[in-house]
Amino acid sequence: MVPHLTTALTSPINELEARILESMPAIERWFRLEWMEHTPPFYSSVDLRNAGFKLAPVDTNLFPSTFDHLAPEMLPLAVQAAMAAIEKICPEAKNLLLVPDSRSANAHYLFNVQRLMQIFGQAGLNVRLGTLDESVTVPTTCVLPDGSELVVEPLLRTRGRLGLKNFDPCTILLNDDLSAGLPPVLQHLHEQYLLPPLHAGWTVRRKSRHFQSYEEVAKKFAKLLGMDPWLINPMHAQCGKVDFTQAEGLDCVKGHADAMLAKVRRKYKEYGINEKPFVMVKADNGTSGLGLMTVRDVKDLDDAERLARHQMSAAHGGATDITEVLIQEGVPTYERIENAAAEPVVCMIDRYVVGGFYRTHAHRAFDESLNAPGAGFVELAFAESTQLPRPGAKPGASAPNRFYMYGVIGRLAMLAAAYELEATDPDAESYE
Repeated sequence: MVPHLTTALTSPINELEARILESMPAIERWFRLEWMEHTPPFYSSVDLRNAGFKLAPVDTNLFPSTFDHLAPEMLPLAVQAAMAAIEKICPEAKNLLLVPDSRSANAHYLFNVQRLMQIFGQAGLNVRLGTLDESVTVPTTCVLPDGSELVVEPLLRTRGRLGLKNFDPCTILLNDDLSAGLPPVLQHLHEQYLLPPLHAGWTVRRKSRHFQSYEEVAKKFAKLLGMDPWLINPMHAQCGKVDFTQAEGLDCVKGHADAMLAKVRRKYKEYGINEKPFVMVKADNGTSGLGLMTVRDVKDLDDAERLARHQMSAAHGGATDITEVLIQEGVPTYERIENAAAEPVVCMIDRYVVGGFYRTHAHRAFDESLNAPGAGFVELAFAESTQLPRPGAKPGASAPNRFYMYGVIGRLAMLAAAYELEATDPDAESYE
């Protein structure tokens, strides 16, 4: 199902779409050269927003929890990508220890874990689940709504290696975003591959650092295509030492929000866009959808103070209050499915797009986050779209072309994550 772009402002995005399609050989070569220099995240998902006049990522998740939304026909591509990823890291691997998020027990998340086990199992690995929950001391069965079962086991640390009883893995795949901290059991492992690395977790990682890297990538890509990087890059700023519960540090947030609204207004005027700009104020770490607020006028930060305190003091898993925030240019979504606002999400393993889906929300507006309770999901098969775009088709008229464009922007965000992880790697050599 292809959502209908209801905006009339399709000319700029069609121009961007046409430019990306006609530049496809140069784009794919550019990506190839980048991947010769940089290591992609093991797996990732990217939330995109398509405004008609702009297409940009707004969040990049390095511990994706939505693989259950991939269409079944995408599984062979996902398995192939998983094989390639594992072969690069540990060619002789036969055992994979998957560590899920012990704080998420909802059905969607458990189906995601099941899908990951299926993908890596079909890639030729023995996959078992080990939990960070120290209250689990014996193998425990979780029953899913469809009657299927998952068995989680207590982790077993033996000197510098992590495994399960009678199970010694070459590779440990984390699906816990570490927003609650760095568990000692995962630290100082020897001769085992921990993927993603610990510094990819939200204890260390910051969205502002990611979008700083993305801005660098977007400028390089825009130079390649001879275009304005703003068309694919959301402006951002960051504030630390903010206490929403005490209304402290809000001057920084208000100042950045006001300045960004002014910058977006100038860009809208430059492109003849008759829209009211907005910014998103969100927690600088975490991906739970909490700690997020739409600001259409800087006065919103006064008028909605009570709401802001409520939203901005809740972190994933009951972690500490939010003290660092990202102020990000708001990208409206004008895609809809059955009258519900929709946004595409691109899923990747290694450097390959393996599929995606639309997140929808019938009770959220085009300028609000759709990652909220009540969201729905529509599967997309990206195989034809990312592998076989149709350059001769009229811009905006071909679903494969539109989805190829989504895949390109998703891969730009993945490349930015590679830059980001290299820059924050505590074990990297310093040449300063």
